[in-house]
Amino acid sequence: MLRYIYGRDIGLDAKLQASMHRDRADQFKRRLGWEVTVDDRGWEIDEYDRDDTLYVIWVMPDGTHGGSMRFIPSSGQTMVNDHFSDLLGDRVIDDPLIWECTRYCLREGVPSRVAAALMLGGGELMRAFHLTHLLGVFDARMIRIYRMIGSSPEVLGSSGTGRDQISVGLWQYRPIDRVHVLRRAAVSSDVSEHWFKRSMGRPVILPKAA
Repeated sequence: MLRYIYGRDIGLDAKLQASMHRDRADQFKRRLGWEVTVDDRGWEIDEYDRDDTLYVIWVMPDGTHGGSMRFIPSSGQTMVNDHFSDLLGDRVIDDPLIWECTRYCLREGVPSRVAAALMLGGGELMRAFHLTHLLGVFDARMIRIYRMIGSSPEVLGSSGTGRDQISVGLWQYRPIDRVHVLRRAAVSSDVSEHWFKRSMGRPVILPKAA
């Protein structure tokens, strides 16, 4: 199932927190060879893992991490603005209705539907917080995955070629994309909304005031 949990609260679930950061170390350091920092606990963690970071996490039946993404409003400090602004012609994206999504991580061996479920979670955040777009940095391998899931970004800028290409892109919420992602994730709309309400304590879409 999906859980939505803020950085200030994730330490309350020590098993989930530790397995997420260790899976990130396994994916980004060991499998992909990125220049990321891994601490003496075996955790990949950086300055964007903050109290106000909102994680979308696929939780395995044993309570450990199966996959995750993290979300931060672009009106604060973000990875794109701090490290990848050159891909945007040194333009800064600063908008409370555009959230950055980073550290898209999948535990090795999880079913393909987990990848789609994480994208579904991003879409639910867009609905819940009335976001116009999600902003992300991704490498070349992810383009095929996004296309397979049914939610491809608008590429704003890239550097490098082939497998080494890095891009910045925007995702806009489209109801038809949600239909495709629900199908790919093998999740019903009602179940997805139940997961959100269970984590966040409110419906995805707040009822209109009378």
